[in-house]
Amino acid sequence: MKKKQPRKQSQSKKQDKDSSSLKLGDMINQDIMSQLRQKQKELNEAEQEKREAEEEKKREERKRREKNKSFEELLGESNLNWKNYK
Repeated sequence: MKKKQPRKQSQSKKQDKDSSSLKLGDMINQDIMSQLRQKQKELNEAEQEKREAEEEKKREERKRREKNKSFEELLGESNLNWKNYK
């Protein structure tokens, strides 16, 4: 019977190292890469607009609540000590 000869793994390991050293950007076409960057920019802008809209909505709600407060609520929130003026 023949003895099994060890396989040459050095070439396959070298190919694995070469393929793993490639970055995603190297493998993807530049047009696709630019499209992905543009889409990411659009998504970031949309998220920023959404946050700004939420903040504006909260400001309007606070203004509306402040406008509808009763005298008692306003007096309770005041930091003045009214006993000093009696």
